[in-house]
Amino acid sequence: MRKPVFAIAYVVVLLAGAGLVLGAHHVKTIKGDGTCAKCGLGETASCQNAIQVKKDGKTVTYYMVHNDVAKKFHGNVCQGSKSVKAKGTVAKEGGKMMLTASSIKVVE
Repeated sequence: MRKPVFAIAYVVVLLAGAGLVLGAHHVKTIKGDGTCAKCGLGETASCQNAIQVKKDGKTVTYYMVHNDVAKKFHGNVCQGSKSVKAKGTVAKEGGKMMLTASSIKVVE
């Protein structure tokens, strides 16, 4: 009788763990002011896209991970900020919010 109980418990733990892992990497949409973290914000040593969002009265900065999407878009925001909308996964690394963008566009 104990074996089925342990098997069921094992399956429940595996599914719960998989849900946590998958939920941590879901796609988010970020809307805000896109700028260069180096040229516009003076916060990084090299050019990097950043999106600033107002949240609960505070400004949250999402720094974009260097990938093909971010590199192709960077010319749009390097010399000035623009309203942007980006989709991708968000993770907190070293106290910074990092966005790995799958798409980004200027919002008119």
